Amino acid sequence: MKLSKLTPEQVARYLRLDEEALAEDIQPRLLLKAAKSYIRGFTGLSDEEIDQHEDLTLAALVLCAEFYENRTLSVDAAHQNRAVDAILSMYRTNLL
Repeated sequence: MKLSKLTPEQVARYLRLDEEALAEDIQPRLLLKAAKSYIRGFTGLSDEEIDQHEDLTLAALVLCAEFYENRTLSVDAAHQNRAVDAILSMYRTNLL
């Protein structure tokens, strides 16, 4: 599945959110938007280039879960999800 086809409803199901969260739809939409932005910034790929790599959709879902589960202000770059880091690093073009 292409990342552009991933919907907030699919993100909500992946996160196993309850019916109230599904009805609001704000949080899954924001999580998905943030994950896409993170992937673009990390890899330097355009949306069209991202859609050529379906494994980035899985990375986006894992990022959504990370963002949802770790809703704190502190950031610890040393503990980035290894699977996400490996997938995104394969397509990284902005290595300057």
